[in-house]
Amino acid sequence: MKVAKKILIAILFIIFAFSIFLIFSYFLNRSSGKGALQITSVPKSKVYLDGKLIGETPLCKCEYPNMIDVGEHNVHIVPEKDGLDPFDEKITISSSVLTVVDRTFGQGALSEGSVITLNKIADKNDAQILVISFPDKVQVSLDNNLVGITPIMLKNQTESDHEIKLTKDGYKDNIIRIRAIKGYRLEATVFLATGQFSSQSASPTSIPTPTIVGVTKILIGDTPTGFLRVRDSSSLNGAEIGQVTPGQTFDLVSETEGWYQIKLTNGKAGWISSQYATKE
Repeated sequence: MKVAKKILIAILFIIFAFSIFLIFSYFLNRSSGKGALQITSVPKSKVYLDGKLIGETPLCKCEYPNMIDVGEHNVHIVPEKDGLDPFDEKITISSSVLTVVDRTFGQGALSEGSVITLNKIADKNDAQILVISFPDKVQVSLDNNLVGITPIMLKNQTESDHEIKLTKDGYKDNIIRIRAIKGYRLEATVFLATGQFSSQSASPTSIPTPTIVGVTKILIGDTPTGFLRVRDSSSLNGAEIGQVTPGQTFDLVSETEGWYQIKLTNGKAGWISSQYATKE
């Protein structure tokens, strides 16, 4: 009886430990990686991310390693023209995805714009479009067909270019062009400006469509020893912090003459000789 109880306790402990491991791995994967961010505005504006000035519009953090860490961030856009209110919005950066923020500033409620991004979904064969608007309860047309009122989720869309038109009495029509991608939900948050405009006067907003962006990969080649040392600095005098083997690939973090800095599987970054590695 005592033996059975000990075995049961051991099994429960293993299950508990495995559950903790899965939870840790889930949050680690969610928080790792980088995504791209592009911000445009009229007029020219200063851009702050999480309270830090990162540049002026048009701005594109679209190339590794200058891309943005995955996760939630606060964007603060301050127009250079006096008398215009800044724009604040919380955005989510996803791994290897371009998030696009566009803003046209006007006096008070005359401002308009959009925030568009992609998020992975479980069904790799489905292409979804989620439209949220400010104000809400706005009519949404997809490719000139009325599909409903915001907020609205559109599933099983064709993997192609689409045109979304948002219309509400007392507000300027807003038309954006997007591209649906299988395995992803495109999320468009659209801000409408006040004022009555006819649909004939509205024209599609000229902003880039969110896409899957690539991160440069480093392929480890053959070496005389069968492995390649990873060092903590770009020098043969740098301390060895790990080893990689031929055929493995890693994300490129940065580079200098004769050296590549790569991101290891444990999340750390280290330097390898470029003599035995190539870019993919």
